[in-house]
Amino acid sequence: MLLLLIFSLLATICYPPVQASPAIMISQYELFPEILMPGDNAILTLQVKNGETVATQSTTYTSDGDITTTVHTLGTTLDDIYILPAQAGGKQIRATTNYENLGYLAAGASIEVNFKILVDKNMSQGIYFPIVNIDVGSGTDVAYPLMMKVSNSTVNLLPTSIPSKISKGGATELTITAVNNRENAVKEVTITPQGENIVFVPQSYFLGSLAAETSKNVTFSVKPLGIGEGNISFNMSYKNGDNLHTNTLTVPISVIETLDVAPIITNFPISITKGGSSRISIEVYNAKTEKITGVLVTPICNATVIPSQYFIGSMDPDDVFSASFDIYTNTVGYGTQTIGFTVSFKQGNEYYETPVVSKSFAVVSGPGVSYQASGSSTSTSGGSSAQTSSLLTCLTPLIIIIVVIIVVVLVYMRWKKRRKA
Repeated sequence: MLLLLIFSLLATICYPPVQASPAIMISQYELFPEILMPGDNAILTLQVKNGETVATQSTTYTSDGDITTTVHTLGTTLDDIYILPAQAGGKQIRATTNYENLGYLAAGASIEVNFKILVDKNMSQGIYFPIVNIDVGSGTDVAYPLMMKVSNSTVNLLPTSIPSKISKGGATELTITAVNNRENAVKEVTITPQGENIVFVPQSYFLGSLAAETSKNVTFSVKPLGIGEGNISFNMSYKNGDNLHTNTLTVPISVIETLDVAPIITNFPISITKGGSSRISIEVYNAKTEKITGVLVTPICNATVIPSQYFIGSMDPDDVFSASFDIYTNTVGYGTQTIGFTVSFKQGNEYYETPVVSKSFAVVSGPGVSYQASGSSTSTSGGSSAQTSSLLTCLTPLIIIIVVIIVVVLVYMRWKKRRKA
C-alpha cells in the first residue's frame, strides 16, 4: 500500500495536471475626444476579450497504467474592472465609475465597457498613463496602461482685415481668421460679434467643424449707427468632444464721419445766363475695400438737369468714374441757385445713399462764366449770342482807338499835301 502511494506521488510529479488560464486582454480602446484639455470630460470605451480560440482544453496523463483525461473550460468570470488614476502635481486624470461582477466571458467572446474620464482643471499638459485593472475569476489578472494626452492648445481668433478707422456711411467688411492649433478636430465652432452702436451682418457665423491645425476666414459686414471710438469683440465658442470652450478677440475701432463713396465736382459754373445752359462735370470714387453695385448719381436742383440720373453700375475698390450733366436755367429766376448730387449704391444686400454734395451758382441777365475746378482755363456760358456779346464788349475799346489813329493819320497827310501845293 505504501509502495502504491509513493508511485502515485512520483507519477503526479512527473506528469502534473495543466490548469488552463484564459487569455483575457484589452483588444482595443477609444477615447473621445482623443486629445484632452484641462477640465475636460471624456468617454473611454474598452473592448475586453477572451483571446482563447477554443472553448475547452484537455489534459491527459498516465498513472499506474491508467490514462486520465481532464477537460478544462477556457472561459472565466470577470470580477472587477477599474482604472487607477494618473497623477501629476496633485492633479488627476481619473474615472468616475468601476464595474463589478461582469459575469462569464467565454472563449473568443468580448465585452465593451464605457468609463467617464475626468481631467482636473489646471492639469499640466503632457502624456499620462492611467492603468486599467481587470480582476479575472479563474485566470491571470490584467493591468493595462492607457495612453492619454492633455494639451493646452486652443482655437484662436486673428484680426485678418480690420481697419483702425471705418466710415459711418455705408458698410465696411471686417475679416477675422479662426485658427485651430490643436492636434485634433473641434466642432460646433460659432463666432458672434459684439459692439456698441454697430449693426453686424450676419449676427453670428457658424463654422461647424474645424480640422486639426487648419484655419478659416470669416467676414462680417458692419454698419455703424454713430461716430466715436470703441471696441469690437468677436466671441467664439467651440467643443472639444462634448466640452464647451470659449475664446474672445477684442479690437479697438474708430468710427469717423467720412465719405468713402462720394461725388467730386470737377467743373462748375460761377454764373449762367438766364435761359442759357452750362455743363457740370463730376467724378464718383469708391474708396471702400470692397466692390459696390447699382451705383446711381442723382442731381437735386430746381433748374432742369439732363440727365435726371446717371447710372454707373458696379465699381471695384479704388474705382473712379466721370459723369457730366447739362443744366438749363429757363425754368428758374434770377439770383443764386443750388445744385446737389447724391450717390446711391448697393453693398451686399443693403442699399445706401451718400449725403448730398452741393454747390451754388448765379443766374444772371448778362453773359455767364464757368471755370475749371483746377483753374487752368475759363470759358463763357449762355449760348452763342452770349459768347458774341462778350467778345464785342472786350474788343470795342480797341477798335475805337484804332479808328481814331487812322483818322488822325489821314487828316495829317491831307494837311501836309496842301502846304506843298
